Amino acid sequence: MLVKKQGIHEGFWGIFFELGLSAGSVPTAPNGTTVIPAAMVLINKVGILKFDQPNSLTVDAAKVNPATTPSVSA
Repeated sequence: MLVKKQGIHEGFWGIFFELGLSAGSVPTAPNGTTVIPAAMVLINKVGILKFDQPNSLTVDAAKVNPATTPSVSA
């Protein structure tokens, strides 16, 4: 979907996530008066990245978003 949205028609592209890590204390159920330490993984960015070689995490833009050729009227 991102390859199509960006109008990319060639190359091998894979998704990437920029992650952040944070820590804090969170209340627990059922009464919420006890807190425990917790780790949170945050997604800061989502994007696509061009790869030189195909792998199990890439798509071929030529296959998923082939370039259209202008039709010639006769």
